[in-house]
Amino acid sequence: MSKNIFTTKSIDKLIIESESGEHGLKRTLSASNLTMLGIGAIIGAGIFVLTGTAAANAAGPAIVLSFIVAGLGCLFAGLCYAEFASMIPIAGSAYTYGYATLGEFIAWIIGWDLILEYLFGAATVAVGWSGNFVSLLKSVGIVVPVAIASAPLAYDGSTFTATGAVINLPAIILILVMTGLLVIGIQESAKFNNIIVFVKIAIVLLVIGFGFKYVNTANWEPFIPAREILADGGARYGWQGIIQGAAVVFFSYIGFDAVSTAAQEAKNPQRDMPVGMLASLGICTILYILMSLVLTGLTSYKNLNVPDPVLVALSAAGPALKWLFFFTGIGAVAGLASVVLVMLMGQPRIFYAMSRDGLLPAVFGKVHPKFNTPYVTTIVTGIIAALVAGIFPIGLLGELVSIGTLLAFVIVCAGIILLRRTSPHLNRPFKTPFVPLVPVLGILICGYMMLNLGFDTWLRLIIWMAIGIIVYFTYGRHHSKLQKQKEQAPKAVMS
Repeated sequence: MSKNIFTTKSIDKLIIESESGEHGLKRTLSASNLTMLGIGAIIGAGIFVLTGTAAANAAGPAIVLSFIVAGLGCLFAGLCYAEFASMIPIAGSAYTYGYATLGEFIAWIIGWDLILEYLFGAATVAVGWSGNFVSLLKSVGIVVPVAIASAPLAYDGSTFTATGAVINLPAIILILVMTGLLVIGIQESAKFNNIIVFVKIAIVLLVIGFGFKYVNTANWEPFIPAREILADGGARYGWQGIIQGAAVVFFSYIGFDAVSTAAQEAKNPQRDMPVGMLASLGICTILYILMSLVLTGLTSYKNLNVPDPVLVALSAAGPALKWLFFFTGIGAVAGLASVVLVMLMGQPRIFYAMSRDGLLPAVFGKVHPKFNTPYVTTIVTGIIAALVAGIFPIGLLGELVSIGTLLAFVIVCAGIILLRRTSPHLNRPFKTPFVPLVPVLGILICGYMMLNLGFDTWLRLIIWMAIGIIVYFTYGRHHSKLQKQKEQAPKAVMS
């Protein structure tokens, strides 16, 4: 029995099954659509919040190097994702890749793990969006009561306490609106995302372009601050601080892999999927580096440990850049909204693929007869994400999202190494270069960043995975279509 759960599904079989059925997902996305979806997922809280806080608390001006380290980890993983996406152009992302290389049980583990990235990721970013949206409204004289705009629970690392708030209503509304848009259609969602991406990139470029004029290079010295020992025994700054900063800002990159979940809706997935993932990753890394240079150049990195580091940095330039304040608020709100959209797009397609394999109830595999979208899983994902965003604080959710994503990256990189050895002659429209070096580096960098996330985060991951394993052995394994086919095969031979 132990061997059965590691049975793999052939790539040809995966593709044939994906195209079968009365209603399939509609192929409407171009390479530019996929690139914009990637940018929409990446540019958000990272560029407007984490850049400043990670510089102040971990790396100083060397936060630039932190972004490069985190970007390299994502690049190596992205190259592995690109090979898989070109070979297996169907919905399911890392879950489907795992099914083809590491077996059903590992595929289930990946699929369960990706819930942390996409579903909880959407909730996390929605909470961040709510805070920025409320602040933007306040700047124009509209005050939203705290009781309906913040989480009713706070978390201090060990216990939950009541905050006095009732619910985070703006976060809930955002998720429900994006869910409705995704039910209507992927092409409509992509068009909406394109508009938001243009807006936020334009605002980011405004901040970078005008901000560089007022940079004081003295703020970059020393570029790598001397290592400091903290009162609790920890440390910051120095080279260790750069790695710590990389683990923090890694959250900024979460979502680029969501592009791979739309493979079954891409017009030419073998060509366009690698372009969409790698182009969006490259563009966003450059923007992150430039933004971090501007923020740490406008003011001392020690001043950036605030919820709105961009505004603090712009204020240091005096009245000259005050006109950018409102645009920055719009950029943050627009940026975070598109991240939520792409996260909510990714999770239903994971559920859709798992349902088609029998590991989840068949209702999760339903496609809308008119809109050609996995509407049941989209609605379920939206409702759960809305409830989570309305109740829980952002800190707890953010840690879960980071470790879940890093684990998926590690498994995908390992899958490339394994598949090159077991199936070297498969058609690979895109090939990850320098195998096994690139996937090994991806495993090492992402694995090391996981180690920097702390014991409590690891404990929650282990508990979450334990729940997933119970679900698999009590439901998934018994309903798996692949397992049923394996059981029926000997009977057919005997008859």
